[in-house]
Amino acid sequence: MKRTAFIISAVIAAAGLFVSFKSSAQTAKPSPTPMPAMTPAKPTPSPSPTPEEVIRIDTELVNLDVRVVDRNNRPINTLQEKDFKVLEDGVVQQIDFFSKSEVPTNYGLVVDNSGSLRQQLDKVIDAGKVFVNSNRPDDETMIIRFVGKEKIEIEQPFTQNKVDLNDALDNLFIEGGATAIRDAVYLAVENISEYERGKSFEDKKRRALILVTDGEDRNSYYTEKMLFDLLRESEVQIYVIGFVDELSKQGGFISKSDHEKAKDFLERLASETGGKAYFPKSAADLPNLAREISSELRTQYSIGYIPSNDRKDGTYRAIKVSVADGPNAQKRIAVTRAGRKAEGGGTAATPSPTPKQ
Repeated sequence: MKRTAFIISAVIAAAGLFVSFKSSAQTAKPSPTPMPAMTPAKPTPSPSPTPEEVIRIDTELVNLDVRVVDRNNRPINTLQEKDFKVLEDGVVQQIDFFSKSEVPTNYGLVVDNSGSLRQQLDKVIDAGKVFVNSNRPDDETMIIRFVGKEKIEIEQPFTQNKVDLNDALDNLFIEGGATAIRDAVYLAVENISEYERGKSFEDKKRRALILVTDGEDRNSYYTEKMLFDLLRESEVQIYVIGFVDELSKQGGFISKSDHEKAKDFLERLASETGGKAYFPKSAADLPNLAREISSELRTQYSIGYIPSNDRKDGTYRAIKVSVADGPNAQKRIAVTRAGRKAEGGGTAATPSPTPKQ
């Protein structure tokens, strides 16, 4: 899995042992806004440790963004580290990092500009401005419009400038073509991950993608398997606004209807990544949805753990976070990504479509 790597530094002195964490270097691939490459440290070899020598051991910290809600889907933001239990493949993990403070967010707003969204586009643009105007000073946003796989365009690379972002939203327009939702999500997730690559742990931000579409894919290069393999290697939460009601609800004896397939796909995008799917009845619901998503993005718990299974074999590891019930048997439900792919075991497919800038 593409993941934040950590280096354990042990300084052995006469007085005792001190352990600290430090981000390891990674080599950045090209991205719309390239990050400077970091030069790996080169420790001087020595036959045996001296009191001043630093010993470095590569390890891996798994980062989780966790939402907690009650039975009525209302957020619970008053929990402590002791209330959480993290399991990987059924094995309890020790929590090494915990925070419930508001975290800056880098998110991509990915908007379907195909003909199926013609009636909703004006309201979608207005909702996009609600997202942008809710940004905190350290938040950064990227805007992507898409139709087919040859028309996936970065209208605005990552920026904190709200004027530029609002101008990019105003420039969105409907265009004919067969929709390529999987390609748009794949390339957006890669752009978000690459933008964060190479940053130190202290400088990393929450990563998210807000997708607005009808959910019907007609022309993607990437398969669902390829897309979900990538999502398991990323730390990007996906929030979906799906206008699926206009799709046909007539299914065959065996096959699902277009409506069912689109809704199932969008719900899976959200649940696999620890996000959330919304299916508004009309475009008039969008401003309230935008405010709700903006709030949820910034009021989550951040949890980190070093996995007890440290094999870098590229296997999938199921993740579950549970939370103790509250007073009067109040049910607390933790929502996070369903799992991760361990490091090693090969890389994702080489992208075919390329977003235009």
